[in-house]
Amino acid sequence: MRLVVQRTTGAEVLIDGKTHSATSKGLLVLFGTKRGDQEASCSWLADKLVNLRIFDDDDGKMNLSAVDVGGEIMIVSQFTLYADTRKGRRPSYNDAQEPKEAERLYECFIEQVRRSGLKVQSGVFGARMDVRFVNQGPVTIIIDHDV
Repeated sequence: MRLVVQRTTGAEVLIDGKTHSATSKGLLVLFGTKRGDQEASCSWLADKLVNLRIFDDDDGKMNLSAVDVGGEIMIVSQFTLYADTRKGRRPSYNDAQEPKEAERLYECFIEQVRRSGLKVQSGVFGARMDVRFVNQGPVTIIIDHDV
């Protein structure tokens, strides 16, 4: 599984031009899963995500986690995180998880993050979404987990 984590001052997911979900200060998480990924990665990634120290402390150093600052989490499914661009000019998505299993793992990951007690919002799996956010810092972290 792969997460792209962006520290934000707020995030919003729009579907058909209407707000589906929104968060304030916290993290925008793009979630991707590849063939062979398993549920065991969901809990490991959720724990890593909510405890990752990427928020500034009083000295301006990244020493605080989303749990420490009470950050809100927006999670959006994104199969394109497993695009293979090594050949040609059109990305291949052969490594991306098949949709039914990807959706199951996406929902599992959301549930694991919710166990942190933080406010968690999400997009809609498979929907065409517009995602608006302000990347604070900017800070963008990639987290991979293979079992």
